[in-house]
Amino acid sequence: MTRRCALLAFLSPLTGKLLAAQGGGRLSPHETVSLDLDGKKISISYGRPYLKGRHLGDPMAPFGQVWRLGADEATKLTVSTKALLPHGLELAPGSYALFAILHPDHWTMIVNKVADQWGAFNYNEKDDVGRFDLPVKRLSSPVEQFTISLAKAGPNTARVTFAWDTASVSAEMKLL
Repeated sequence: MTRRCALLAFLSPLTGKLLAAQGGGRLSPHETVSLDLDGKKISISYGRPYLKGRHLGDPMAPFGQVWRLGADEATKLTVSTKALLPHGLELAPGSYALFAILHPDHWTMIVNKVADQWGAFNYNEKDDVGRFDLPVKRLSSPVEQFTISLAKAGPNTARVTFAWDTASVSAEMKLL
């Protein structure tokens, strides 16, 4: 084997890992869920990691620490109009990053004004628009792949649900 071939054989796996770490090669699929409520739109874009034998609280989604609510980039919420979240948190039209601090009995949801960021590595609490707690509902069977769903809950109201492992949390969001 020539030196050039040996060098390429050595660098190829390293380059792949570097690209994955920088977003060039994703290990988790990505999805955008959206809902249109009489012309008022909400969408959430996120990475969908698999459990692969892990559990909430493991290093991938640790208890008591800020988590990006998915994989790769921080989860992005976009609203086309003013929105009202739990505990009176009001959002202006635009895009936001969503994070969570997981606990066994509740998740503290975080809405951050820096919509485009990689993971939670540069997360800064100073940029938070607000936080609110949601109680955990225990599921009878685990959800293998992290899932966010949106459903109409009433006039101009959406229910957003986050489910993974044996935990699920939900909140209503009113589009004004």
